[in-house]
Amino acid sequence: MTSKKDDFYLLEHLNEDFGFWVRSSGRLAHAKSDFQDVEVIQTGFGKTLRIDDYFMTSDKDEFFYHENMIHPAGISHAAPKRALVIGGGDGGAAEEYLKYPTIEEVVMAEIDEVVVDFCKEQLPDVHRGAFDDPRLKVLITDGKKYVEECQDQFDLMMLDLTDPFGPAEALYRVDFLNHCKRILGPDGVLSMHLGSPVTRPNVFHRVYSSLSSVFSIVRPYLVYVPLYGAIWGMATASDKTDPLSLDPKSVEDRLKDRAISHLQYYNGDTHRGVFGLPNYVKSIIGQPARPITAEDPMDEPGLDPNNHPSLKITKES
Repeated sequence: MTSKKDDFYLLEHLNEDFGFWVRSSGRLAHAKSDFQDVEVIQTGFGKTLRIDDYFMTSDKDEFFYHENMIHPAGISHAAPKRALVIGGGDGGAAEEYLKYPTIEEVVMAEIDEVVVDFCKEQLPDVHRGAFDDPRLKVLITDGKKYVEECQDQFDLMMLDLTDPFGPAEALYRVDFLNHCKRILGPDGVLSMHLGSPVTRPNVFHRVYSSLSSVFSIVRPYLVYVPLYGAIWGMATASDKTDPLSLDPKSVEDRLKDRAISHLQYYNGDTHRGVFGLPNYVKSIIGQPARPITAEDPMDEPGLDPNNHPSLKITKES
């Protein structure tokens, strides 16, 4: 993106001590719902989605997040037929699930219809037509309530959540994860993000603790997501299916057999590579477990944009 006089910087804090900036040439679209403020801005990442002043996804780097959130779990399952996305209104996660030829239905439970309609129109290079696939069923509903009342079963499930602060915190608690486990099939696999072990090690540890208190096999892994400005933690969770049971060749064979293509990140080598944890991360997850519960909720405050003037647009002088 060529620098212009009217360009400006968007700054985002990762914790109380540091963050990062992204240069923008302007806002392309904006919508406001009963839940949140939604906008697409033009950046070096292409069309970039922000919600409530936080970067979510973009044309050019969405694959770092979506491919790695979906495929380590998906390729490990022998033959997934049904998948569930909680949140995910941009359609990127659903699009990755729909690459599996055995998938018969993907259910997206998204609370904000404005986000879905906005992303349908503004981010075609993120969802790539997923909303037009008859296998995708979009439900405008509270994802927490949907899971708690659901009587169906799924082979794969992704929690595409905002950070565990405010209302979202309840979806990281043990009682909710137990409901997730209940609706997963015998070989089912859940995937979710843990936050950054660099900028939020306490969050990383506590979300990992919650998963480990519910599921027998929890595999944390690390991916650098450029738009998030940090190494990002993710995890698979299951009682029977272990992504580490597959070597690189087995992953490549499954990708070929399932005719899964147009991948910019994920392959057999990365499947194993992302699970290789550095010592500082092993030290974090080796601490005594502290699952997130109603009795012991998340004890780390989120960041309030109103208390951080630098999160606002700063004009280039």
